[in-house]
Amino acid sequence: MPIQEKCRILEHQQIAPQHYKLALSSTYISSNAQPGQFVQVRISPEFDPLLRRPLSIHRISAEHKKFELLYDVVGKGTELLAKTSVGTELDVLGPLGKGFTIAPTEVAILVGGGMGIAPLVFLADHLKHEHKKRAVYALIGAKNKERLLMENELKSLVNEVVVSTDDGSYGQHGFVSDVLLNLLDNVVVDSHYPQTTIYACGPKTMLHAIADIAFQRQIACQVSMEQKMACGIGTCLGCVIKTRAGYQKVCTDGPVFDAKEILWKN
Repeated sequence: MPIQEKCRILEHQQIAPQHYKLALSSTYISSNAQPGQFVQVRISPEFDPLLRRPLSIHRISAEHKKFELLYDVVGKGTELLAKTSVGTELDVLGPLGKGFTIAPTEVAILVGGGMGIAPLVFLADHLKHEHKKRAVYALIGAKNKERLLMENELKSLVNEVVVSTDDGSYGQHGFVSDVLLNLLDNVVVDSHYPQTTIYACGPKTMLHAIADIAFQRQIACQVSMEQKMACGIGTCLGCVIKTRAGYQKVCTDGPVFDAKEILWKN
C-alpha cells in the first residue's frame, strides 16, 4: 500500500556527469518497498512542473530509515531536482508498482543497461542478505565508460560483475546482450538453465534482445519496463504496453513483467 509523505533529503551527490544519487528519509518506504518498485516524486511545490517524476527505488536501509534514488538529468524536472539541497523536503508517493518476484532458482543474472542499473542494486542487496546460497552475476552496460554506473557497489553484492561499453572504452566492447550470451555459453551452461532466472532493466531494445535470448535458451526472465508515466497509480492510462493478456499498465501491472508476456514487436 503506497502512502504520500514528506521525505527529507539526507544526502544528494553527483556520481557521474548528469547522474545523481539521492537519499531520503522514510520509515515506511524503507520498511515496505520491494526490489523493482518505484516512487513518484513531486519536484517543486509550485505548479511547474505539474507532474511527479517516477524514479526507481535504488536501495533501502530500514535500519537508518532511508531509501535511495538514482536519476539522470534529462529535462526540466530532473534539472530542478539536481539543484535541491540536503534538508529539503520532497513530496513522495510510494512504494508503487509490482516489483521483481524472487524465483527459487540457484542462479540469478542481473542485466542492466544505462540507468536500468538503478533498481538492480536494490535487488542485488536483497539477494545477498535474504538468499545467500544463490549465485548472482551482474552484467552492466553503458554507451561509454563515463556513463557506467554502480560497478563498485555491485562488486560487494554479487559473485561477479561483467562490464561492457558500446564504444569499447571500458570493459568488453559490445552490448550487454553479447555479454549475457558469453556468460550462458561459458559459465552458466545449459544444464543449469532450468535453475536460472534473468532479471533485467534498461532501454526497450536491450530488454527485447535479452528476452529473445531467454526465450531461445528457455530461461525464466523478468524485465522492468521503462515507460513515460503521468499519474503512476493506474488512472491516466498513459503508460500502457501491449501484452499477451491485452494492454497493461506499467505503473500498476508492472513495471516488472514476465518477458514472455510482452508483445515486443507491437
